[in-house]
Amino acid sequence: MINNEEFTKRLKKVIEFYGESASSFSEKIGVQRSSISHLLSGRNKPSLEFILKVLSAYPEIDLYWLMNGKGQFPPGAKKETPTPSPEKKDLFSNPKTTTPKLEIEKKVTQIHSSNNSKEIDRIVIFYKDGSFSNFQN
Repeated sequence: MINNEEFTKRLKKVIEFYGESASSFSEKIGVQRSSISHLLSGRNKPSLEFILKVLSAYPEIDLYWLMNGKGQFPPGAKKETPTPSPEKKDLFSNPKTTTPKLEIEKKVTQIHSSNNSKEIDRIVIFYKDGSFSNFQN
């Protein structure tokens, strides 16, 4: 039987390791955001369908580890439950950059220059705490 509290910790670890928010994670595995919220709060237990969706979207996750905490995560890790790498790769991160705003502007300019015929209408930045910034043209 799955220990719900321990499963929640492992699910949080997966979400953090891949640099996802609960919303983006739910989108990627194809479930409603509320499903993730209920699992993370301990209100619901994971269904077999949910587990299979996670494994389908992230095939490198060990089923045995996800279900009962035995095994390895991330794959190839020496410890049984290592902490995620502090350096997560995403569109806007660059560990050498001290001014993230300038780095974001560079990335947006690069993306925009490759789509010269398209005009930017809006940019939304989502933060890990659930807040966001909306930049309208």
